[in-house]
Amino acid sequence: MSSELPFTDALRDQLGPTRDAVRLGSSPRSRVWRIELSGTPAVVKQAVDGADADERYTREVAALRLASRVTPPVVPRLLGADPAARVLVLEHVEHRRPAPDWVVGYAAALARLHAATASVPADGVPLPAWSGPRQSDTASFLALARRLAVPVPDGTDAELAALIRRLGTAPGRALLHGDPCPGNDLHTPDGIRFVDFEQSCLGNGLTELAYLRVGFPTCWCVTATPGPLLREAESAYRAAWRDATGSAPPGDLTDACAGWLVRGDALVQRAQRGATDQFARLPEEDWEWGTVTARQRLAYRLGVVAELTAGRDDLYRLGRLAGALRARMLDRWPALTPPPRQRPAED
Repeated sequence: MSSELPFTDALRDQLGPTRDAVRLGSSPRSRVWRIELSGTPAVVKQAVDGADADERYTREVAALRLASRVTPPVVPRLLGADPAARVLVLEHVEHRRPAPDWVVGYAAALARLHAATASVPADGVPLPAWSGPRQSDTASFLALARRLAVPVPDGTDAELAALIRRLGTAPGRALLHGDPCPGNDLHTPDGIRFVDFEQSCLGNGLTELAYLRVGFPTCWCVTATPGPLLREAESAYRAAWRDATGSAPPGDLTDACAGWLVRGDALVQRAQRGATDQFARLPEEDWEWGTVTARQRLAYRLGVVAELTAGRDDLYRLGRLAGALRARMLDRWPALTPPPRQRPAED
């Protein structure tokens, strides 16, 4: 209800009075309204629900301020904030239907977002470091293969341990969105703006460029981007990063994709992460989340990693295992189909 609008006295002092407040749909972790300020539309967002609400709010404000350095803009303008109430006020940005080749502009905007912190001193970025997969993730992944009677090549565990080390030390202090999903990108006549930075952090930008390859692993709307469009989008990312920083983006895209493969928590939505071994559930149950089921998500990622690692000596065993595990899944569950190739329609 509009009467619940948390527009505090501090915000009124900054921005003036509001009118025509309308509550919008949002995740359980936030409340969102559209308002008018002196006849101009704006958005009010309040972080709620959970012990981490303060941290989510702090991350979002920090990321928005850092990203505001980018021109043309890649985020809505932050108009005001009240930390005591965990409320921020943003420029209202009109979203239009994405073009069929939307991933190209998305990738270029993502690179420009990532590059926002390329020249900022480390002590000037109040965001945590990205957290990658752990040994417990790879152990669960290998246990799934064994439960499905897929032979694990000797040395695969050592390959995975080395992968975890590489991901944990990957170069770069990119401003990562944390959840760069379709729906958190607003397509405007002037370009793409990203919203919902509650999980923002610093890390290697290819961690999020990999979303296009592995089908948006933290998102409800998994899609399989067609090959030619995928290559164009990845080229657009690299060109935009080079334009912004003067150098090629650091890191290894194959490593990034393999990292998403072995994370069981990338099979469930955020509220379910961190509590259950999701790989252990898969042999006995499949569950829907958005456009595909958990088994569909995993089978698709296995195919991607099997293809990417074909020429990699350091991931050769993982690639063999990925291909064999995918074949076993398709044999055991023949009704599994690939993810959709197009972004789902938005309400």
